Parts: sequence; structure tokens; C-alpha cells
Amino acid sequence: MRFPYRIHLSKPHMGEWERQFVDEAFSENWISTVGRHLNELEREFSEYSGLPSVAIASGTAGIHLGLKLLGVKEGDEVVSPTLTFAGGCNPILYERATPVFVDSDRASWNIDPALLTDLLERRAACGRLPRAVIVAHLFGQCADMDPIMEVCGRFEVPVLEDAAEALGSSYRGRIPGTIGEVGVYSLNGNKIITGSTGGLLVAHDEKRVTKARFWATQARDPGGDYLHSELGYNYRMSNIVAAIARGQFRVLETRVRERRGVAFRYQDAFSELPGIELMPQAEYGVHTNWLSCFLIDEERFGISRDRLISVLNDANVEARPVWRPMHLQKLYLGAEVVGGAVAEDLNRRGICLPSSSSLTEGEQTFVIDRIREAYSYVTGANRT
Repeated sequence: MRFPYRIHLSKPHMGEWERQFVDEAFSENWISTVGRHLNELEREFSEYSGLPSVAIASGTAGIHLGLKLLGVKEGDEVVSPTLTFAGGCNPILYERATPVFVDSDRASWNIDPALLTDLLERRAACGRLPRAVIVAHLFGQCADMDPIMEVCGRFEVPVLEDAAEALGSSYRGRIPGTIGEVGVYSLNGNKIITGSTGGLLVAHDEKRVTKARFWATQARDPGGDYLHSELGYNYRMSNIVAAIARGQFRVLETRVRERRGVAFRYQDAFSELPGIELMPQAEYGVHTNWLSCFLIDEERFGISRDRLISVLNDANVEARPVWRPMHLQKLYLGAEVVGGAVAEDLNRRGICLPSSSSLTEGEQTFVIDRIREAYSYVTGANRT
């Protein structure tokens, strides 16, 4: 059975505020990288996060600027989780630095604090600490930041938080992205709220945010002439994108509630099926379940994760694997990795199901029924 249209993994969910603000931007004729909505988005996000902010072209641009703010340069080592999206660690190579990948813990799927501690202690013993540590908060769940900040603080290694997937989540009452020295968020089209593209960078030091804004606008020096004394980038957000993002930001709490509702409805629907388990929900904070991720135990469920994705695709339902670890990517073959078996297992068995906040009950019921049918067909065939 095929659904009459594609049920996508995670699609934008627009409302009335977005159209109103975009219309205002057009009527005011501010559609480039300056304008009232750009200024207002930064002000509103600073109120939300409690930190100075700058609106930028993408989350990846924010990671790049964040690494530069932390002093990363050619030849430095930068620690990154191996289970992440490429955009979260490729900027290490932009600066000709060297990535060192660290495995996940099973409790959160994020970077393992114990392995990170062991790595930093070994590096300290030989006198070559990394320049920075990137901590990604995956699929809407925060990494366990307290032990991470303790060990990084002990060795004076700054932390860049990649909160691209975790806007709206929390860690012991704190907002992800505001715990390390620099935090980065994504407003890409598939995120929990979106500007169609774009991102935001925050930092505890306002001078860093000012510097990031300078670099993001081609590092143009003050004055009437086009003078440049530093290398800059075309990383500034447009006023149109900011207008959309402002409208989306007004419904962040609602979107989090809707995404969590989708995940827990799946969980309830599969509660009697062996071998399919929702991503852990760490006790230390709110997991937005930006994506509803499950682990498939092929031996107990009866079919593999890949076969289940194929079944759903045949039914016109988009489902995807959990991120492929960076140390298995052709681009990063040969890079140092601490551990790796957990991330490899999560990638091999992890499936991301349709998670849109606008997912209708009928659409989700269709997905649930196809998964239950796949299980029933296999178990029935095995019985005969």
C-alpha cells in the first residue's frame, strides 16, 4: 500500500507570522543582509538565550566562525563527536586543522564524556592539548555537559556547542549552546523551526559576537571606502530569512510539544513489538525529539533497519538512517578516532521516522501501520 503523496521526514511548518513579517520586509524594501527583521531577530534571540547573538547564513557558517573565534588555526587539533552531520565538523578542515573524533555514549547518543576525559588526559600528559572541543547535541537531545565542561575547564580547552539540532531543548534548566564558550544554531529547512536557511551564533563575550559579525560581512573595515585588512566571508543572514525565522521563533514551544507528541505516539504504538526502541530520553533535560529516532534489533524485530527503510520507501514514506560516523566517511578515512563501536552500531541500527510538527494523525497512523505490518509479515512467515 502506498500513500497518495510523499510523507517526508521533517518538513517546514509555516504559520501566519512568517507571511506578515516577510510582507513587511518587502514593503520596506529591505531584502538583503541588513534590515529591521535582522536586528529584531538578534535582539529576540539574545533575550531568549541570555547571550549576545549574530544571525548568519547557516549553522555550518556558525561552526566555522566559532572555531576562528576560539583561535583554531592550521595544524591545531579539534575534537569532534564522530556521530554528527558533516556540516558540524567540515569547518575544521576549512582552517586546515586536524579533527580527532570521539565515540558516543549509549545514554544520550552524544559525545562520551568518559572517552573525552581519557583523551584530554592523555594529550595533557604529552603536552599537546587540542585547541577546541566541538560538542554536538544530536536529534534534539543535549550531551551531558557537566562532565564535559569540567574536564575541558580543567585543561583550559574551550567548548563550541553545535546546537543545530537542539533548539528548544534543555540541560538541567539551561539552554544548549549557552554552556560552552560559543554556541551555534541552525535554521535549515528541516529543523524544528526554520528560516528556510540560516543560523545563529552566541557567545558569552560580546566582543566575540562583534568579531563574528565583522567576519560574516566580508570583514569590511569601517569607513566609506571598501577596505579589507582581514579575510572575511559572505556569512550574513538576509532580512527575508530573518523575517521568516522571527515568525517561526514565536511558535518554538508549540513545535517542541508537537515533535515530542509524534515521538511518544510512535513509542506507544510500538510498545508491544520487540526489537524497536525509541532513542533514550536523558533524565537531565528536555529532548525535543526533532527527529523520532529508533533502534532496530534485527534478531528480535525480524528484519533489518535497511529493509524497514525500503519497506517504508515503497509505501511512499521517507525514513533515513542515523548519521554515518565521520571516521567511516571517505573524506575522513585515516583520522584519529577514540572508540567508534557505539556510533557504528547506532548508524547500523538507527532509523529516523517522519517527525514533522505538521504530521497529521492519519499520516502517522499510516507509518505506524506499515511498520507493524512489516513486523507481522515477517513473524507470520517465520511461524509457517
